[in-house]
Amino acid sequence: MNGSTQLVKELVGALRAEVSALDNGVEVVIIPPALYLRDAQREAGDSGLGFGVQNISRWQQGAYTGELSAAMVADLDAGYALVGHSERRELFGEADEEVAAKVSQALAQGIRPIVCVGESLAQREAGEAEAVVCSQVELALASVSGDDWQKLVIAYEPVWAIGTGRTATARDAQDMHVAIRGRLARMSAQADSISLLYGGSVKPDNAAELFAQPDIDGGLIGGASLQAEDFIRICRAL
Repeated sequence: MNGSTQLVKELVGALRAEVSALDNGVEVVIIPPALYLRDAQREAGDSGLGFGVQNISRWQQGAYTGELSAAMVADLDAGYALVGHSERRELFGEADEEVAAKVSQALAQGIRPIVCVGESLAQREAGEAEAVVCSQVELALASVSGDDWQKLVIAYEPVWAIGTGRTATARDAQDMHVAIRGRLARMSAQADSISLLYGGSVKPDNAAELFAQPDIDGGLIGGASLQAEDFIRICRAL
């Protein structure tokens, strides 16, 4: 819940000139508060930037004041939606079953869900991190099948590393990404071709090491995305 029309102009304006210069087919997606989605799209023009929303409803339509349906998001040409972000789980009590319902809504409207999973510090210290994360993956994607597997993006975000300045080591992040791919394979997904992102205090000075890991395909960037130069440097690290 950050931003303003001025930030949209500054951030997207700075990115617009940089995106076309990125190598290796790097895809950059901006996920602003929904109120600023149209402003961001207009500012981006034909730069190739993608767009998404930070949350969608588990319901298709109806008397759910304040909710944002997947159909509405598709109507605004936003191709992505965050689903199950740790803050939604912690602050708004979203359980895995609700995350699964949102995944289904997104896929039904042709929106690519970025499904967030991650463990707390207590769970990691108890040796439960892998079990917790793999369970979240399995429950959130229980209804996914067929070609829909290729529309998914999964973001591993250790809760204890979000906004704290603490970051999982590149080795820790890689190990969890391997575990996630293993669980996806056991669910009959095309695990090797599903994009896995790391989120959790990614900064310009640690991005290259994280992205060099063979199973980390990109980043879900939080605080650093509010500073255009920092965000651009992270994009270049890919």
